[in-house]
Amino acid sequence: MNPRACLLAAMAAATPLLAAGAAQEPGRPNIVFILVDDLGFADVGFNGSVYYETPNIDRLAKSGLVLENAYMYPTCSPSRTALATGKQSFRTGVYTVPVLEQGDDQENLFSRWTVGDEHPMYSQPLAAAGYQSIFIGKWHLVGPYPQEELDGPWPRKEQLGQPDPWDFSWVGDHRKKFMKYYPEGRGYLRNVAGTYRGDPALEVGGYQSETGGYFAPFSNPFMDERNPKDTWLTDHLTTVAIDFMKEHKDGPFLVDLHYYTVHAPLRARSPELLEKYLAKPGDPRTGQGLEPGKRHEHEAIYASMIESLDDNVGRIVEFLDRNGLRDNTVIVFTSDNGQSGKRNDTLRGSKGYIYEGGIRVPTFVNWPGKVAPRRTGTPVHAVDFFPTFMEMAGIDYQGLLDGQSFAPLFAGDDPPALRDRPLFWQLSSQWKQGTCSVIRKGDFKLIQFLATGELELYDLRKDPREEHNIAGRHPETTERLLGELTAWRKANQVPLPPNAVVGE
Repeated sequence: MNPRACLLAAMAAATPLLAAGAAQEPGRPNIVFILVDDLGFADVGFNGSVYYETPNIDRLAKSGLVLENAYMYPTCSPSRTALATGKQSFRTGVYTVPVLEQGDDQENLFSRWTVGDEHPMYSQPLAAAGYQSIFIGKWHLVGPYPQEELDGPWPRKEQLGQPDPWDFSWVGDHRKKFMKYYPEGRGYLRNVAGTYRGDPALEVGGYQSETGGYFAPFSNPFMDERNPKDTWLTDHLTTVAIDFMKEHKDGPFLVDLHYYTVHAPLRARSPELLEKYLAKPGDPRTGQGLEPGKRHEHEAIYASMIESLDDNVGRIVEFLDRNGLRDNTVIVFTSDNGQSGKRNDTLRGSKGYIYEGGIRVPTFVNWPGKVAPRRTGTPVHAVDFFPTFMEMAGIDYQGLLDGQSFAPLFAGDDPPALRDRPLFWQLSSQWKQGTCSVIRKGDFKLIQFLATGELELYDLRKDPREEHNIAGRHPETTERLLGELTAWRKANQVPLPPNAVVGE
């Protein structure tokens, strides 16, 4: 029996009422979940960009619910794990990308890479409810050496490593021993292009290779074709998605289209698009398109990749419209962290930082007739997507989740239970900044650095760029939020790095 068949049999036994009733419940919506890699908050027109061009994405956003305060973790691994499992980082042990971690085992709780099967993913209850599902693109929820992680011990004395991009010695074990950690072991019918890696450059030379993995021939051992008709990676992954929807248009289907774009290594979609953006005036408000010299060329390359992304989102919508599927299909669009080294002068920080530029991402939900078109400032977190998918699909999921469904926002209101709740982050390993615990509640965001106890408090409504630490000037607010943050850690027995000086 294949991994998915085993999984569905186990889930049917565990949830007989759900499994038995799934085929009898009409009206479950199709779900297309578009997750872009490293797309910054202001890298789309619907959040104010005039340098980057995203007309198809903007039309969807305008006719959907734009979540102005949608948050991820500062890097892809914990964000993708939180999205998939609905759980905070301290439960899964995934705090950042393991190979990025800095410092020793006193400064870090070194991160896991592989998400253990004790943590169900949203695709599994959806599969048990009758969804036909495909995973396309960046997986990154399994490490290159799962056995090393399984054998422990945890916490580790050293961070996990990875092979050279062109070293495929791991592939045999992954196809045999470790498939349960791949999409097929998580309820998906197929996996196209998903591996342990966080970028597409599985070529000799990696980032320095000619194609960077964005042009065929593709070396990714989990790609469906080495030389497909669409020679640009983003085009091909979209074609795979469309072909799957065509095959399963009777639904319900789940298409997880988790593009590798716009992650490095940057490659221009075409010489014509590169020239277009090299010549285009920059934006004084965001600073986009104003970098000098080589950095301006990088911006233009990046802009060509964003335009390609937008073209392909347009292809998805065109297919759904042409086949009468649009009204019963939810399109969810987001990114896994903030911009990666690109410019946005309206927010502080970038990928790797807990500041808004590193964790606040462009996000919307579009569902004709079911989601009232508007913008909302109610904050949502990566862990909220799992329960939201469950509510959209009418599934009464009873497993442990840290998030809360934001589907009540669809009707046009901002319920206090969502608007006024606290959001939490736990970063117990470090990359660009020190380990920390974070709470956002209302307009305020408090950061507590674990190694020093230093506190930073920002009023995000008055100071969205987080330029003014007001912890000393607002002691009552600081103490109130610190009390909630400390209570959250204590209630959840959140583990801390050995050098942490904060107490409970």
